[in-house]
Amino acid sequence: MSNRLPTVPVLPPNMPQLTGRALSRWLGRSVLRLGGWHIRGPIPDLAKAVVIAAPHSSNWDGLWGLAAKMALGVDARILGKDKLFWWPLSVILRGLGVMPVDRSSPQGTVGQVVAMIQRSDRVWFALAPEGTRKPVKEWKGGFLKIARMAEVPVIPAYFHYPDKTIGFGEPFFTSGDDAADMLAIRQWYRQWMGKNRGTG
Repeated sequence: MSNRLPTVPVLPPNMPQLTGRALSRWLGRSVLRLGGWHIRGPIPDLAKAVVIAAPHSSNWDGLWGLAAKMALGVDARILGKDKLFWWPLSVILRGLGVMPVDRSSPQGTVGQVVAMIQRSDRVWFALAPEGTRKPVKEWKGGFLKIARMAEVPVIPAYFHYPDKTIGFGEPFFTSGDDAADMLAIRQWYRQWMGKNRGTG
């Protein structure tokens, strides 16, 4: 294995980036190197987006995904239960981009995420549309609703375990027909293979 850290694709100017994170970026790249992973560009040049990641078939996906997030220095938010946000864990979670979701809020989870995106100048919201590591017949459609309501595109990101690659597809703009959009997105994902399975 090479001792060189994996190169990171050219970061586009509009991608939301965290500043002053040299140590975090080095750590993310070091984890990727140790695992033999690399990030494949190009990275979409968007200030705001909903990023979906699949196939999600292993707990390892979280490690490699977090390492990629740190290596890129991207300001990507993910959801966490509000009950997890106790000190000092809350400091760590917020530092990793985890945002608390209040399940009792009248806005609902979708409304809270949409509001967060709308009030941010630059932010990517990331989630796994399968919602579980187990094979599923249907993906959760919340990401399409969030993208449509926040008026931002969807960026499909993938794990491809055969060559240990994390990469990005072209931005997908919702049409208003969730069924057709879901079919098109899932069809694109068929070319990628997770640790234990593809997306079906």
